[in-house]
Amino acid sequence: MIDLQQSGTGLDGYPLLVAQLRALLSGERDFIANAAQFSAFVFQELSDLNWAGFYLARGAELVLGPFQGKVACVRIAFGRGVCGAAAATGQTQRIENVHEFTGHIACDSESNSELVVPLFKDGCLLGVFDLDSPSLGRFSAADQAGIEQLVAVFVELTDC
Repeated sequence: MIDLQQSGTGLDGYPLLVAQLRALLSGERDFIANAAQFSAFVFQELSDLNWAGFYLARGAELVLGPFQGKVACVRIAFGRGVCGAAAATGQTQRIENVHEFTGHIACDSESNSELVVPLFKDGCLLGVFDLDSPSLGRFSAADQAGIEQLVAVFVELTDC
């Protein structure tokens, strides 16, 4: 496990994770297989997470996809909660304290901070990749940039 919070900028470990992810997904392009591997990889390699996974765009809502962690909400409307905000705006949401986020959906009461990155391929929203942590302020700007890089690799190496 790489403790990216201990590295100062937080970015030190992400180039290694990008290389590892490329190797992990090499030779497989199936969305479900790669999403399952990606979720497990991130959950295993990043410290202080209690959930890592996908919500997939289906009409005007997100539907639970492959993930690691406790059971989760199954359907989230665009614009609702942190995941729905990422889907509706098309922008990454980095929330230091989810309890202060208007409309937060508490799927797991132990989650205190969240990072959600939307997935786009050819201009089409595929869904979002969601990370939750039991720690307040867990995700830095460096983590956001690193996770966005990992998501870009996933999208590049995966068929939708």
